[in-house]
Amino acid sequence: MFTKKQGLIVWMTHTKNIKTLRRFGNIHYVSKRMKYAVLYCNQEELGMISDKLRQLQFVTKVEPSYKPFLKTEFENAKPDKAKEYDYRIGL
Repeated sequence: MFTKKQGLIVWMTHTKNIKTLRRFGNIHYVSKRMKYAVLYCNQEELGMISDKLRQLQFVTKVEPSYKPFLKTEFENAKPDKAKEYDYRIGL
């Protein structure tokens, strides 16, 4: 039903060729000052796409995002009493 997506951080020498990255996935963010782009693509095609991106002349480094593999359920998370009091008051 839903395709699992994973992000790729693509470091470049210049941001002139951002439009060529569109054919590899969805561009989520581009930093012109730090010269990188965040690109989302299917998890099944991640290895193939990252290899193709490394072959481009303007790409210096490609890093996968580890967000899908991080645990987001935390244990023993006790709420702060002061914050709990502020929420009841409506601050």
